[in-house]
Amino acid sequence: MGRRIRWLGVIMLVCFALVIVQLANIQFRQAGALADSPYNPRVAEKVYDNQRGVITASDGTVLAKSVKTTASGDPYHYTRVYPQGALYAGITGYDSLFYGTSGIEYEYDQYLKTHQQSPQNFSQLLFDTPPSEPDDVTLTVDPVLQAATSQALASTPGANKDGAAVVLDPTTGAVLAMVSNPTFDPNQMSSPNVATEQAYDAHESTKDNEQFTGLAPMATQERFPPGSTFKVVTSTAAYNLAPNLINYSFPPAVSIKFSDSNKTLSNDGGSACGGTMALMLPQSCDPGYGELGIQLGVPTLTKQAEDFGYSLFGTANPYVPNIDLPNVVPSTFSDLPANSQADLAYSAIGQFNDATTPLQNALVAAGIANGGVIMTPHLMSQIRDSQGGVVATYHPTPMLTAATPAAAAAVGKLMQNVANDTVSGATANGIFPVSWHVAVKTGTAQVQAPTGPEETDDWMIGFMPAVGTPKLAIAVVVPYQSFSVTGAQVAGPIVKQIIQTYLNETGGQG
Repeated sequence: MGRRIRWLGVIMLVCFALVIVQLANIQFRQAGALADSPYNPRVAEKVYDNQRGVITASDGTVLAKSVKTTASGDPYHYTRVYPQGALYAGITGYDSLFYGTSGIEYEYDQYLKTHQQSPQNFSQLLFDTPPSEPDDVTLTVDPVLQAATSQALASTPGANKDGAAVVLDPTTGAVLAMVSNPTFDPNQMSSPNVATEQAYDAHESTKDNEQFTGLAPMATQERFPPGSTFKVVTSTAAYNLAPNLINYSFPPAVSIKFSDSNKTLSNDGGSACGGTMALMLPQSCDPGYGELGIQLGVPTLTKQAEDFGYSLFGTANPYVPNIDLPNVVPSTFSDLPANSQADLAYSAIGQFNDATTPLQNALVAAGIANGGVIMTPHLMSQIRDSQGGVVATYHPTPMLTAATPAAAAAVGKLMQNVANDTVSGATANGIFPVSWHVAVKTGTAQVQAPTGPEETDDWMIGFMPAVGTPKLAIAVVVPYQSFSVTGAQVAGPIVKQIIQTYLNETGGQG
């Protein structure tokens, strides 16, 4: 009997020890996880609080804030409000009680939502628990440029007005403007009424006649064939990786044929073109650049495309620009067979399987502007706590090295000549005043529209000034335009309006 009692005592002591271990585990090791668990009633209650920090533009313009709810019977204490409506929707995203967060609201959710602040004084450090409050996020976006970019896109002639524009500071990577059409009203996606959110989501998720939806911002989540804007990459490949081809001269011709295909590559308009890159890039000579691509070869052109941030078409782990926005899609360069002359030629002029986002094409322009170095694009400028203390400040960081400074300078000079009306046949002749020192490349990619006949995706990328320190790098795309128009005609005026606004704002000469 005594032996049984002793064993029972041992078992009870072991059980008691396990209880103590579990209590310590819960009290110390798992305390944080349990405190943040969605099953914690206190956490569940905070869902109804929904107090979040303020998102502001670079000049302090409020883009998102939480307003205390006054409606009788409303279970939510705060409603998320976007005072600028749809203008910044592709950047801020939304904070939906049903769908969650998107855009900047998603990217900086850990700061914007209510969370325990760092100790502000000795008392809080030792005795008092710091208050739980949200932080505020300041963005790099310039409201004047953002509004002008939106207005310029909306002024696109014709029925198809969908498009996107990205404006960067090429020396820092700061996003100065980013606009996508179609867009959406984030206030509807942040309604305290779930039925309202669901109805609006269903409406906005329906694609328009051009097969786009505002909930997927075109600037970062849609790809288009870059057309002749890709000739910037092809030109850089020669100056950067194959200097023996810098002075390659294509005999003037209307078209070229390929030894491995019955395809031909003809110049736009059926006119003959040729010469070195100094002539061919301003005139955007398709057969000449197709032949240059063949001379460069698959490995060289592929490497240069990857150095700019493109990924091989179909790769399992594509490169995505490290911008502080979710769901950014990669841009692709054709995964070419080594012996496919026709496919290589078409890829060298931005067709075949080449596809790029407006963001990526802006980064190409920024890399040339910034001496071959592509800075990491970013929207966050600074994060401050509820007391005004700095929590985080963005510091410009290189993302990729696309070319040597000499190669970038040489290609930049060619891009200047695209907008120089003294160069015969330059595709952007007469759009920009010479005093602006603009460097651009036009693009008119032939595509099959979702419905109807073949159309064009019209591009312009570029930077300014090309003399001294560059201030702007820009990419504009307007898809599914009439087959009779060009990137210079459609995207050119948009780029001009953006630059004019910047010059007016900064006191430059226009």
